Amino acid sequence: MSSQSTLKTRSSLEGVHGVQLVPHSPFESEQIYPKGDLHQSRCENADIGATQILTVQRIWQQRPSCLRPIHGCCLNGDRNCAERIANVLTSIPFVVLGYQAPRKNLNCKLYAHSLIGVGVASSLYHASRGRLRKYLRWADYATIATATVCLSRALRDENPKLLMAASALVLPIQPLMVSAVHTGMMEIAFAKRALNDPKLKKAHNVHKMSSLLGVALFMADDAFPQTPFLHAGWHLAAAIGVSTCNKLLE
Repeated sequence: MSSQSTLKTRSSLEGVHGVQLVPHSPFESEQIYPKGDLHQSRCENADIGATQILTVQRIWQQRPSCLRPIHGCCLNGDRNCAERIANVLTSIPFVVLGYQAPRKNLNCKLYAHSLIGVGVASSLYHASRGRLRKYLRWADYATIATATVCLSRALRDENPKLLMAASALVLPIQPLMVSAVHTGMMEIAFAKRALNDPKLKKAHNVHKMSSLLGVALFMADDAFPQTPFLHAGWHLAAAIGVSTCNKLLE
């Protein structure tokens, strides 16, 4: 069809009611960049993406120790026979406290057995050597986290099911985080009961002092790894704090 006939058809259709002609081109418009500019644009986008990835990696590498996998923790310590023996001996009080813990219901029994597990796992870890030591380190942290969960459940049977399920899922990966959450819940419950029960005030005061000392020794053990017997001191401070928690379950 010629262009003249097309124009005639167009003009004849424009007069028909209800007919609207829209210009149409069979060719799509596309902006064409020079090859050099397109290559430069792609390089700039790649550089921006690489910079963002590096930034995220730096932030992740600087995350606190509680967000790090347990196998990434320092495996130093027990540098000599005396320190190894001290760490093993100061783990035994947790076994004794587990046997002395009240067993008036199922939750209290689970907590008592978990305390025994803490003492056994800690003793095995500090007595171990070689490749097995890394796995026993995880078991040490995992049993501590399990004990805090059991204590939280023994103190408050109405804990949210979602929290308990999340704790069970996260515990094998981040036991320190689980320990921190449930220890905080225990501290709040202990403080509330001490306000209402005068008999618990003395135990709560001892608990506060031992907890503060334990936190200081734990941080010092991480900051000054060459200082001997800091870890053994932390064991003793934690044992005193645990003994006062047993008062809550009586």
